Amino acid sequence: MRSRRPQRGYRQTGSWRLNLVRLSFIVIGLGLLWRLVDIQVINPDFLRNQGDARHLRNVPIVAHRGMILDRHGEPLAISTPVHSVWLNPQATDPENPQLDKLATILGLQAKTIRERIYQHPNREFLYLKRRVTPEISEQVRQLAVPGVALQREYKRYYPAGEVSAHVVGFTNIDDIGQEGLELTYEPLLTGVPGLRRMVRDSRGNFVGGGETIRAAKAGENIQLSIDLRLQYLSYNALKNAVEKHGASSGSAVILDVQTGEVLAMVNQPAFNPNNRQGVSSTNLRNRAVTDLFEPGSTVKPFTVVSGLKSGKFDLDSMINTHPGTFRVSGHNIRDFRDYGIINLATSIQKSSNIAVSKIALELEPEQLWQDFASFGMGTDSGAYFPGEAIGSLPDPRSWRTLDRATLAYGYGLATNTLQLARAYTIIGNGGIMRDVTFIKQDKQPSGRRVFSNDLMQTVRDMMELVVLPGGTARRAAVPNYRVAAKTGTVKKATAGGYTDNQYVSLLAGLIPASNPRLAMVITVDNPTGDEYYGGAVAAPVFADVMVGAMRLLNIAPDALPQTQLQVAQQ
Repeated sequence: MRSRRPQRGYRQTGSWRLNLVRLSFIVIGLGLLWRLVDIQVINPDFLRNQGDARHLRNVPIVAHRGMILDRHGEPLAISTPVHSVWLNPQATDPENPQLDKLATILGLQAKTIRERIYQHPNREFLYLKRRVTPEISEQVRQLAVPGVALQREYKRYYPAGEVSAHVVGFTNIDDIGQEGLELTYEPLLTGVPGLRRMVRDSRGNFVGGGETIRAAKAGENIQLSIDLRLQYLSYNALKNAVEKHGASSGSAVILDVQTGEVLAMVNQPAFNPNNRQGVSSTNLRNRAVTDLFEPGSTVKPFTVVSGLKSGKFDLDSMINTHPGTFRVSGHNIRDFRDYGIINLATSIQKSSNIAVSKIALELEPEQLWQDFASFGMGTDSGAYFPGEAIGSLPDPRSWRTLDRATLAYGYGLATNTLQLARAYTIIGNGGIMRDVTFIKQDKQPSGRRVFSNDLMQTVRDMMELVVLPGGTARRAAVPNYRVAAKTGTVKKATAGGYTDNQYVSLLAGLIPASNPRLAMVITVDNPTGDEYYGGAVAAPVFADVMVGAMRLLNIAPDALPQTQLQVAQQ
């Protein structure tokens, strides 16, 4: 009996412990089951998100920037695919010896790369070098440094180089327009980036493939009014003139008379948009729209127009310019020589300051101001080009007698090359003002009539004399074509007045004069040497360009010799 009692107690104790173990297992099992249900059914996204956070990334897809084309479809700006090298500091070992090889490939210092890793330990993305060549990107790929990867981007390339640089402009390292039409049409050229979900491996490198969340939308292509052929002709002719005469700068603009389209716009000095290292900021400036100057004698046709329009002058009106000087308010107005008594046509042909001053002094200030304003003086061109300087035309209520006289031959107001070219399109198209445009036009834009067609034809006929023997622009003549033009030689203003040894040489012309198609203005700033007159410096540029332009545009001659004309008619 005594021997059985301890055994019964042992069984009771063992049974209790066994039940406790069983219960513990049951509780653990139920807990695991509950956790499983919680993970798989109630909160299935938690761990999935945690895993995704460590291995999935939403990577932006760079959108292709739209192309800029000339009017014939020739590319002026295109985006080419390149790679940029970047690293993840959290996945890159700064003591990895391969970083030395990577630095050599990228042309960097290994010390610099390691310092960046130490300085940004919490970052996941740091650029090492943007837009590397295909050869370098392939070397980086083969090196396969953990945490270092390649990202596809686009680099802007300008096939015409400095020939179209000032018009097209350029983008920055992030492919955002900074100057020129790249800046003007930034909203259209820029695409909408896409998004792709990518998987990273344990080294932090993205695994190929991935899921596209949002497709990238490429930017729009823009077709300009620029004719690259005329652009090259203008660039070469202007560059030669600036170098020949030792000038500090120059600009040239060609407009389509009937549409207001910019067919060519060039400047000197220029720059290479594909490599802007070391380029002076002054060379980046599009002088044809940013630089204002007093237009000088190129506005004398405007004064004659105002005189004819007033009814106080006609084609038979004679003006006495003897003895070659004319005193106004204590100041002498001079001609190149004593032209005696001349008519309006001769005043333009000989570029008489005295004749146009006497015309202006016969007119009411408000009337003269209104006619100059009708030629676009004192307003912008309507082209919306970045940085365009608006010309100035002073309030006529503030004019003194001398101001009215000097305004007649282009002093006391300011314009730029583009605005002056638009003014000449009004003479060329019969009196209609249209805004200037850099976009190719499929049809003739609407305009506003500011002068009668007959009046513009009359002044064009006078301007043809400027290119003939006895005129100031004989070097602007184009064989077999009638040319209407006007030269200008403007003294530059300084703090103490006007200098006697610094000039702006100008020529504004229309061709063919019988039915003008093109208007061109050339400005050459501060030519040095003995030749500084517009007829000697700027006029040859017009002739050089237009000889080629007439052939390229297949514009029929309007001044063939009689024998050639008879053959052509047969």
